[in-house]
Amino acid sequence: MVLVDYSKCTGCRTCETACSASNHPVPVGGKELPGLGNPYYANIRLHNFNPDVDVANVCAMCADTPCVRACRVEPDGETGRRALYRDEATHTIRNDSARCIGCRSCAWACASQRTGTISPNPATGKPERMCTLCGGDPQCVKKCPFSALSYVEVRNNRKFYGQGPEKIAAQLARNWYGTADFGGLK
Repeated sequence: MVLVDYSKCTGCRTCETACSASNHPVPVGGKELPGLGNPYYANIRLHNFNPDVDVANVCAMCADTPCVRACRVEPDGETGRRALYRDEATHTIRNDSARCIGCRSCAWACASQRTGTISPNPATGKPERMCTLCGGDPQCVKKCPFSALSYVEVRNNRKFYGQGPEKIAAQLARNWYGTADFGGLK
């Protein structure tokens, strides 16, 4: 998984650009080159809060996979996989777009039980924003100018593990500023 050290993260959004460029390559002259790096397409997302707290949010690669369990598609007879599944080789969460019905159950489960990283496509309802780990070489980790990101083994006892950006921001604001009040929201 990608682990965020919030004491080092400055909210520069380099992680989003690197992720998007790596995961959305463009064909140029018969070759695939890194994409433009539009943060909208990133699988790691930066959330900004006031007082000034920036929270990078990425899939926690949960061992109990609430998103996969919420998938309403019946398991495939051969593979045993639902439309949303954990890839055995990379341990990332993947979606079989041909089988996905766009019900948004996975996104709801992720938002209500974990980090809220899965985002349904507005047009199709199919899940997006699941971290690919860039095939084992996460570009967000490589490109972070402040070494705030690291590629580590999943352990659910890590601080902030499996928490959404609002909960993390509230804890950081309490520690840094003595308040968890965000513009009237707690």
